[in-house]
Amino acid sequence: MVQIHVSISRKALRIAGATSALMLLAAVPSTASLPTAGPLAPANPYLGPVGTATMHGDAGSSDVTPLPGPGIEPHEVTAFPLMSACPTILQGSDGLIVSLCTTMLGQIPTIHLIDPKAEASPFGRSVAQLPLAKGSLLGGVYAYLDHENRLVAVDGNRQLVRIAHAQNPDGTWRLELSDVIDLSGAVAADDNVTGLAPDWTGNVWFATGHGTVGVVGTDRIAHTIDLPEGEQVQNSISTSPTGTAVATTHALYQLSRKGDDIAVDWRQPYDRGPARNPGQLSWGTGSTPTYFGPSTGSDFVTIVDNAHPTVSVRVYRSDTGAEVCSQPVLTAAGKDGSPSGSENSPIAIGHSVYVAGTYGYPYPTTPEGAGPAVPATAPFNGGMTRVDIDPVGCHVVWDNTIRSSAVPHLSTADDNIYTVTRDGSADTTPLDGYSFAVIDSKDGTQIGSTTMPATVVHDTLQMSALITASGEYFQGTISGIVRVRAY
Repeated sequence: MVQIHVSISRKALRIAGATSALMLLAAVPSTASLPTAGPLAPANPYLGPVGTATMHGDAGSSDVTPLPGPGIEPHEVTAFPLMSACPTILQGSDGLIVSLCTTMLGQIPTIHLIDPKAEASPFGRSVAQLPLAKGSLLGGVYAYLDHENRLVAVDGNRQLVRIAHAQNPDGTWRLELSDVIDLSGAVAADDNVTGLAPDWTGNVWFATGHGTVGVVGTDRIAHTIDLPEGEQVQNSISTSPTGTAVATTHALYQLSRKGDDIAVDWRQPYDRGPARNPGQLSWGTGSTPTYFGPSTGSDFVTIVDNAHPTVSVRVYRSDTGAEVCSQPVLTAAGKDGSPSGSENSPIAIGHSVYVAGTYGYPYPTTPEGAGPAVPATAPFNGGMTRVDIDPVGCHVVWDNTIRSSAVPHLSTADDNIYTVTRDGSADTTPLDGYSFAVIDSKDGTQIGSTTMPATVVHDTLQMSALITASGEYFQGTISGIVRVRAY
């Protein structure tokens, strides 16, 4: 077990609202390891089912689901070949899976409607497909299912689209455009939307790579604000009853709508380091901001910074932006002095934050304008860390060397963290294998492992997974989807 570190921001104590922060934290027991359970924010009424409607599980991007996963082995593993990389896999209330993928040839964003019970076919159980206009590498990656099971995304033509699915009289399925809102007047021609999410009143928020944040309400008009020049948004955004969180390559923001205007509630700069890390897709945080907290489920918001050589979890009060604590993480995997970094959104619930390391992960390509990594390449050591907030700051509960190659998800139904690990040495090669991994959230030990397809086209590429209502695990890969389920 690693040495425990405790820290508290003196600055936070001097900021208005810090007294209430300490009152909230004082209710948290000061034990070394606390229970995993904690409240999620109230379900967003404009999203589909909790746990399956967004890439990160909910509007607050907690990467937590109330649904049980496949559990410990034995497992059945099935590949669904789609000839596409599939970073977004969602499930609606009807049980059908909607995945937004990008074709290997032509890099065309394509929606797949997948019936897990259908017979295998060349389309890997995909019963309907619909291509979208092509945008940037990250444009179109993030999407969500609304309360009517429609996929909501922004295509390469800067159109906010809602895609419904329906069954034909002959039993076949179709995907169809049910609504379009033109954002071309709000998003520059050389820009793309990189993240979007609904708030609790039905507004759709979006952010672009060049730093424009917008909101579309019932008036169907996009109202926008430009963040400071040079600040890019290369991850998705999150919403909570307190506001909308956006992480740029320089700072974390919370914004809210004030009539036709967008207000910056607060801004917190973070340590972005000297350059882009190998294993990250931009020079700055790799986090989609995560709302969490022991009281309302959105008391706090957290990201992982890009400090060098060791990154830190940074936790802020969502109402004031006051920094609660900052804690270095991923030190066990870098015990030989190797730097750390994370491209993944943290898991967070209650008082606990879980971070997976991606430093050195070999992405085949990076977004335009990402800049060179320094160094250009590095070993992939991985590692995962759990940090708990306590009455005087936060501390490390456990720190392991597990090499996660996907965005991990925590199930509160079984207290397990589910992910995929990259097998082989830290000096990665195209011949590396992959394994479905089950991790005990209480102590960070790996308690289950099942071999997955192990070729270069099954690289999980730090993409997110879906835990379904029936307890199955769907993981996107470079070439499609892999399903893991209990025998």
